[in-house]
Amino acid sequence: MQKIRRELRGKAVLCMGKNTMMRKVIRLHEDTHPEWVSLLDWITGNIGLVFTNVPDMKSIRDTCLSLKVPASAKAGIKAPSDVIIQKGITTLEPTKTSFLQALNIPTKINKGTIEILADVHLIKKGDKVGSSESTLLQMLDIRPFQYGLQMVAFYEEGFTTDASVIDTTDEVILSKFLVGIGNVASLSLGLSYPSTASFPHVVLNGFKNLLAISLGTSYEFEQANTIKQILENPGAFASAAPSSAQPSGAPSQQNTAPEPEPEEPEEDEGLEFDLFG
Repeated sequence: MQKIRRELRGKAVLCMGKNTMMRKVIRLHEDTHPEWVSLLDWITGNIGLVFTNVPDMKSIRDTCLSLKVPASAKAGIKAPSDVIIQKGITTLEPTKTSFLQALNIPTKINKGTIEILADVHLIKKGDKVGSSESTLLQMLDIRPFQYGLQMVAFYEEGFTTDASVIDTTDEVILSKFLVGIGNVASLSLGLSYPSTASFPHVVLNGFKNLLAISLGTSYEFEQANTIKQILENPGAFASAAPSSAQPSGAPSQQNTAPEPEPEEPEEDEGLEFDLFG
């Protein structure tokens, strides 16, 4: 906690206190600050408050979560993560073999110490840590868990939301907004109800209809003339396009290999004589 407070100095203030006292203060100011009432549902358990004026809340969150210290597995607590004991030689004496066998851990004696023969999934995430597992981890000098802060809620301008809102970027908001616009446009087109979202699609569909009429009849208008010219003489527009095979200004590469000389026809002499005549 001292390291976290030191890193937050000048940017935020971390306050820890009794939950009962924090709830009482909020209720005392409920008349003047009714927006604080939304915090009451989150003030449970071992909770603290971080106050800041920094607009980038993500940096404050990352600072709080980055500072963690190893913690031992105490009996009775819920495991925040899986605990797996790696196979290998330990520092335990052979007298502890029976204790390990009671936990179904395969072992053998190797040079006066106990060797674990296979990886053991000792504790699963979410399970309560038993006294035997806690004692074994202490004997092996293993501290599998980490102690630190975890952000659970985010409060701003009278609204309290889940902490995952901080990870929302401008790209995510824009993608959700575009999906909503697409849904509104589809609904408007399906109901034939004009709206701002469907207006570009209505104009485009109308232009397609006018273009189809213009191509099927002699009716002409400025926007359709270019397309008609392309359809009537596509070669003219294709020749005007720059060639991608050879850039302009580049010297043309000529084939320097000598062309084979044409073979002269062989003159057959004595064709008038028959060899078997």
